[in-house]
Amino acid sequence: MPGNQPQLKETSMQNTTVDDIAKIAEQDEDIEKYFKGGSMKPPRTAANSPIRVNVDFTGEMLKELDHLAANLNISRQAVIKSLLQQALNNHYTAQAHKASLESA
Repeated sequence: MPGNQPQLKETSMQNTTVDDIAKIAEQDEDIEKYFKGGSMKPPRTAANSPIRVNVDFTGEMLKELDHLAANLNISRQAVIKSLLQQALNNHYTAQAHKASLESA
């Protein structure tokens, strides 16, 4: 089977076809039990495909990022992505709060 397609569990459900699962899903029934591995990845689109960018950091910033990465046992890239996402979330939360104050 291709690597991205979920595989059917090895049980009596193994004879269930993709069409059968689609019909079950159309009836708003849970189809997770027909797959192993827990979850399926969404298909790649232009909106969620990685795009490489270059960012310059000072040596001190890299030391801090590397220290944090070591403490969290994750990569430097994961630290940067996490912190950037947190900053974006904080920004949008602050914007929403400001808008709610202005409309009150």
